[in-house]
Amino acid sequence: MGIASAREVRLSASSRASTRMVRDSLAAPRSARGFTLIEVMITVAIVSILAAVALPSYTDYVTRSKIVEATSGLSDMRVRLEQYFLDLRQFPGACVAAAAGPAPAGQIYLPATSKYFTVTCALTATTYTVTATGTASGGMSGFVYTVDQANNRRTTGLPSGWSGTGNACWVSRKNGDC
Repeated sequence: MGIASAREVRLSASSRASTRMVRDSLAAPRSARGFTLIEVMITVAIVSILAAVALPSYTDYVTRSKIVEATSGLSDMRVRLEQYFLDLRQFPGACVAAAAGPAPAGQIYLPATSKYFTVTCALTATTYTVTATGTASGGMSGFVYTVDQANNRRTTGLPSGWSGTGNACWVSRKNGDC
């Protein structure tokens, strides 16, 4: 074998190797390069189960956080009405919408900001009842809380699915807990 033959053997060996690489690349891959359908379906099922458990808990949490607006507004009104009574020995004649400056004579301002509840009051010279009613636009329709001059806190209305209507407290959980 001469030099030319050795060169031909090398070339033919290298061309065989490149032919083998081309053939191997066209054949089925030895290891998977993606996810199988069953793996994707299992992942989707797990995420769906987690969402089914987490979403109701999250919505209940958001609702409970909105109830705080009602209870704090009622507590604020109670304190201001009691202060008014201590100063003048009677409750004011009316509750009016909040405005700048002192309230007009014989009147008291309602809480300034109410996004989820509407606060109203019923007044006489010696008694009062302040009511916070949930608004439909805030997703709180059906919720009604009251407080009176004896600090009797009542839940007088709740949406369906909630228990505790008539409780002598402000219900803040679906099971009727205060």
